[in-house]
Amino acid sequence: MVRSSSSSFTLLHLIGVFALTSRCSCSTTDSLLANQSLPDGKTLVSASGTFQLGFFSPGNSANRYVGIWFDQIPSQTVVWVGNRGSPLVDATGSLVVNYDGDLMVVDGKGSSTTLGFGSGMRDAKATILDSGNFVLSESGNSSNILWQSFDDPTDTWLPGMKIGLFGRQNRLLTSWASSDDPSPGDFSFGVDPLSSDQLSIWRKERVYWTSGFWNGTKQIGNPSSTISSVSFEFVYRDEIEIYVTYTYDSKDVPSMFVIDSAGQIQWLTWIKDDQGWLLSWALPRSYCDVYNACGSFGVCDSLGSPPCSCLTGFVPKSPTDWKNLAFTGCPRMANLQCGSSGEIDRFVETSNMVFPLNPQVFYVGRAEECESECLNNCNCTAYAMLATCNLWEGELMNLKVLNPSDYNDSKVANGTIYIRLAASEFASAGDKRKKRKKRKNLIVGITTTLSFLIFCSLLCLMWTRRRRNRGRKKSYGQQSVITFGTTEAISLWETEERGSQFSMFDFSRISNATNNFSAENKLGEGGFGPVYKGLLPGGQDIAVKRLAAHSGQGLVEFKNEILLIAKLQHRNLVRLLGCCIQGEEKILVYEYMPNKSLDFFLFDKTARTLLEWRKRFNIIDGIAQGLLYLHKHSRLRIIHRDLKASNILLDEEMNPKISDFGMARIFGSNETQANTNRVVGTYIWFLDVFQWLYVS
Repeated sequence: MVRSSSSSFTLLHLIGVFALTSRCSCSTTDSLLANQSLPDGKTLVSASGTFQLGFFSPGNSANRYVGIWFDQIPSQTVVWVGNRGSPLVDATGSLVVNYDGDLMVVDGKGSSTTLGFGSGMRDAKATILDSGNFVLSESGNSSNILWQSFDDPTDTWLPGMKIGLFGRQNRLLTSWASSDDPSPGDFSFGVDPLSSDQLSIWRKERVYWTSGFWNGTKQIGNPSSTISSVSFEFVYRDEIEIYVTYTYDSKDVPSMFVIDSAGQIQWLTWIKDDQGWLLSWALPRSYCDVYNACGSFGVCDSLGSPPCSCLTGFVPKSPTDWKNLAFTGCPRMANLQCGSSGEIDRFVETSNMVFPLNPQVFYVGRAEECESECLNNCNCTAYAMLATCNLWEGELMNLKVLNPSDYNDSKVANGTIYIRLAASEFASAGDKRKKRKKRKNLIVGITTTLSFLIFCSLLCLMWTRRRRNRGRKKSYGQQSVITFGTTEAISLWETEERGSQFSMFDFSRISNATNNFSAENKLGEGGFGPVYKGLLPGGQDIAVKRLAAHSGQGLVEFKNEILLIAKLQHRNLVRLLGCCIQGEEKILVYEYMPNKSLDFFLFDKTARTLLEWRKRFNIIDGIAQGLLYLHKHSRLRIIHRDLKASNILLDEEMNPKISDFGMARIFGSNETQANTNRVVGTYIWFLDVFQWLYVS
């Protein structure tokens, strides 16, 4: 607990804090004794030199905080912040263990923030341990712990740290507000108090992600709940203490879980040879991982496009919002009768589903009995019969399609849920035929009346466009690429790309998703321009290519990407989600690939060891499948012409995705060669990549 007091200290108090305390030299020590102070600029170092404690300023901020960071890592990585809500404005502060054993942060004017209470212990000391825990204890009895930083975590979960429910306290990780501000952010991570056998992420007070239920080994229904070399342990102690902790097999390798300011829980390990952190696991990783992403009675399919749909018998709450990919749930087409008017509600079977949370459980022997239990409860909206009868009341939330490629848990793979619908939704075949006949007659009458006008309008439109396109093609052939502007780009898209299935994004939406194209979101830069990581409001990660104003080559690549990749659909080609053409801004939006590109793993001694033979073979096979599709099976015969390791991206499952079609060429069905004035990379260069995959 952190408490602040005003600066109106009495002279006696000031004497007690400063005059009676000695300054710790602290050059090599790991402890701060009673009546000692640690001034800004001095640090404590754990016994084995693993962690260091002292004052720091995050990012571009001038504020000073007490924090703990890894001692032997050159880039300061802070794992705990003491006064995250009460920063000091200058470097005149000190960390003090006072006469009563209290651990305090005191600024140059005498204002203090209490980090931990010593309960009047006159012989207290504060020690930084090799585990990263900062412990206030009795000097002669280290087992008598008065306070510890592991009980007051910030955004980082270190091995051995416990998070969960301790009495009425829910010990959570809470994200930083930003990289410059360690004050509490919007996201928190911990044990769900309503379902204590699962972990959750909250966005403020709303559930943002859930892990699935713990079965003693992993989270049921979560395809990525296991991490190599990490062992989790859920502990239950008479509902007084319910917590989870973990150990990491490679104890000498710095590692940690972090909840970042965008709401993603990440597993990071330090790669010494690269002098950088490796992100090998993160959740939520896709749009459907976000809790209730499609709204009530909406179903999320990670392989669908768009990902959301409504259950049978339900319709989008706002068709306009759904068209704009803002999924707000699905109301019923017809209200339940619950036996009124002599009509009995019925059920529609929906297979391969991840079940909603918190069902009511009944012990019955047959599915018919389970159905009767639901029908006898007017609030029941669905049931599923497994070993027990599971009923759900009210709105169904967080429904997902159970894709075999994502889930392999036998207890969930055959999840079939029965959705309750009004009897009117099950009209007889005769009623349906009558409705279809009436609808057909109405359509025939309208089309007969308007057909002539529509036909004439279409003829006029075709004639007008043909004349306009002739003029544009001439102008495109004469003008240079550098002068290709917004009007021409939009016209080109309208005339040549109307059939492409991707979205036109608003510039403000892209700007918000990338934090105004901040340097922190920047992933890299190529001939086209800079590439940024973004996060859409629904939680979907995206990669954003922004055309540089000076890039003539980038304009050609922009057109090529729209003409080619938007028309291609293959699991080994990166997916183009859409583009933005506004003013002089030209932006491409792709699916985000969290595992970077193949060259990161291929040409790095440490990362290369992560590519065991099966993964290497799968990568080779995936690249070959993508090329075979481009050269033979796609409706356009396409030669990539710039295939190299940096243009092979890897998704969260290490599946390869061919990217960057800016240099590609379309061949006619009978063509075997073509001429070009554009310079590309060496054509045989990629053979070396396959050799590296085989022998490295």
